[in-house]
Amino acid sequence: MRKLLVIIICAIGVMACNKKSTKEQVVLATNTSEEQQVENIFQFKVKTLTDEDFDFSSLKGKKIMIVNTASKCGLTPQYKDLQALYDTYKDDNFVIVGFPANNFMSQEPGTNSEIAEFCQQNYGVTFPMMTKISVKGDDMHPIYRFLTKQAKSQDFGTEVTWNFQKYLIDETGVLFKAIPPKTLPTDDSIIEWIKGS
Repeated sequence: MRKLLVIIICAIGVMACNKKSTKEQVVLATNTSEEQQVENIFQFKVKTLTDEDFDFSSLKGKKIMIVNTASKCGLTPQYKDLQALYDTYKDDNFVIVGFPANNFMSQEPGTNSEIAEFCQQNYGVTFPMMTKISVKGDDMHPIYRFLTKQAKSQDFGTEVTWNFQKYLIDETGVLFKAIPPKTLPTDDSIIEWIKGS
């Protein structure tokens, strides 16, 4: 009788494990399927610093630079170069989209409204700035999951290494190149890419 009870308990345990395993497989399959469906940047919708909707599909046909920003970083003066680049080429189907992030030594501690005020007062930023997100780790924003996955597939690296890393997206919404944080936005290679057909 005791042996029979042990066998029944074991059988129930195996069934429960198999059920959980199947459930996990379904979730994994769903996640994998969702990732495979994301083929370009135009499928993403985000919020601006002023909590307005921003649909990347509105940028179809434009070259896009995506950059993670911070207000208290040694590279923060790049805001000036970003704005100059935007002023020069915004009428030539080019746009910059900034994503404030606090992932590196807490160098972006401000609220969305504080970040907006800082950008305007110190650098006169007029290019689109999105709400603060995470660009790495477990809470990485989906748009950065997409970017890092694209970068990995093209041997550009797999992670965001610091503030002001730049991703160049072509007119079809696909990653063209990842640019290291210390490379200035006005670097010749970036300008040649913007001007190129």
